[in-house]
Amino acid sequence: MDQFYLDGELLPVTPDKLTVKIDNQNKTLTLINGEAVDVLKRPGLSKITFSALLPAAPYPFAQYLSGFQGPAHYLGKLEALKNGLKPFLFQVVRPQGWAQSSFTVALEDYSITEDAERYGRDVYVDITLLQHRGYTTKTITFKQEQNQTTATVKQDDRPTTGKTQEQTYTVKAGDCLWNIAKKFLGSGSRYPEIIQLNLATLDADAKKHGKASSSNGYWLFAGTVLKLPAK
Repeated sequence: MDQFYLDGELLPVTPDKLTVKIDNQNKTLTLINGEAVDVLKRPGLSKITFSALLPAAPYPFAQYLSGFQGPAHYLGKLEALKNGLKPFLFQVVRPQGWAQSSFTVALEDYSITEDAERYGRDVYVDITLLQHRGYTTKTITFKQEQNQTTATVKQDDRPTTGKTQEQTYTVKAGDCLWNIAKKFLGSGSRYPEIIQLNLATLDADAKKHGKASSSNGYWLFAGTVLKLPAK
């Protein structure tokens, strides 16, 4: 059975449908002679949609990491993700041997349905996630020396605590980036560092498996060798 995780929180009932829409940014231009040409651009942000059942009773088909939790627990998690203004990891963990999927996303919106006639005390939520891409800034410092002006460009990087020997890890069936980060870096929330360090490798391996790209780490395959950031 597939398992859906939102920021490490397992949804109790696996949604029966998942839609991932890859946004297109290509443009068609018309030249002076009337000929149309297609300008190819990198894909836009992907949008993920699904509906999830939040049971009001511990049904035998529901799954919990640490005991039964009612709908209010998961609605509180959604509210925290929406108001937290921070990206998080969305994961689909599939049966042993299947490729795992992980996506750095933000909670775009969600709607809550309570229908006593159809669902009793259970709650349905329709969730929309939007792929998140980070960015970096540059600081430019100008210095005046002997009537000459020079500029120094400094890339803002993540703070480091010292030089360490580079580590690598070979992905196995059933792995996901959150668990890899938790095991080797001490916190699952550091998974974006793994994606940033290995994006070219992830994209190359995804193409070997028939994908256009890894969708920023969404597609993860067994046998991929990942570089690990320093602890």
